[in-house]
Amino acid sequence: MNPTTTSPSPAPSAPAPTQGRSTQYDAFHAARARTTLVASLYAQAMGEDYPVEVAASSSCDWPLLGLLTARLRLRPGQLLVDAGCGAGGIGLWLARALAVRLAGFDLSTVAATQATARRAHFLGPAADRAVFHVGELENTGLPDDCAHGIVCVDALGGAADRAAALIELGRILAPGGRLVVTRALRRGAEPAWHEQVAAAGLTQEHLDERPGEPAMWERLYQLWIAHADQLRRELGQAPAENMLREAHRMLPKVRGRRAVLLTLRRPAADPAGEGAADRMAAPGRHPGDRPASSKETPQ
Repeated sequence: MNPTTTSPSPAPSAPAPTQGRSTQYDAFHAARARTTLVASLYAQAMGEDYPVEVAASSSCDWPLLGLLTARLRLRPGQLLVDAGCGAGGIGLWLARALAVRLAGFDLSTVAATQATARRAHFLGPAADRAVFHVGELENTGLPDDCAHGIVCVDALGGAADRAAALIELGRILAPGGRLVVTRALRRGAEPAWHEQVAAAGLTQEHLDERPGEPAMWERLYQLWIAHADQLRRELGQAPAENMLREAHRMLPKVRGRRAVLLTLRRPAADPAGEGAADRMAAPGRHPGDRPASSKETPQ
């Protein structure tokens, strides 16, 4: 669930219980599936930049999809990991556009199930090119060096330990691969992620500004508040109140927010940049194996 992970507020001093967080996200995704209201409010806030098919509960718009495509530099058949995938729209859109394989994971069982159900819409008969499972940013359940590229949109802020999450994502990234992640900080503040990036064995390759993102959140939060009663009716009390608390907490802060897209790269193991992921067919599988079925999860 991204509405609770997009805020740039400091990480909690102690990790939140996984069960409590997953229950909250499960409730949001289940509620959103029952109504078009949330998607409609995102569409109003983004205007022409709203990618209807993706329908992400995040700041993902057409400009971001373009940046992700350009920064990943993936080749057909390579493996993309969608970290904190939600209902899967971003990863599935990229998998289709770039002709790559996809492994997505999310803390929410409901979200992973919804993402699995959306595969055929994006990939048709090649739906088994994508697999989704339940996992955490700090514990992905994926093998070393398996990903040629990773996207993490509006999810890192919800990690119990951001430094540990970056180390874990760096572990599954193949030499030469790229991790593209949305980040936010206060305007005028120096980025605080450099030490975390180095500890994960990564280097910063690009830093793209996203100047329209704070204003989008301002419009969206205003819409949530204006439609509070309708959100309560259509989503249920608990999911609606979580959204409204975020809106009231973050609305005074968004104008002072700087949003960026950070591209990190794991140094190549050799001049050709070939890592273990270039020699594997899929996570946990061997060259020549048939593609994973829809019931298989990468381990």
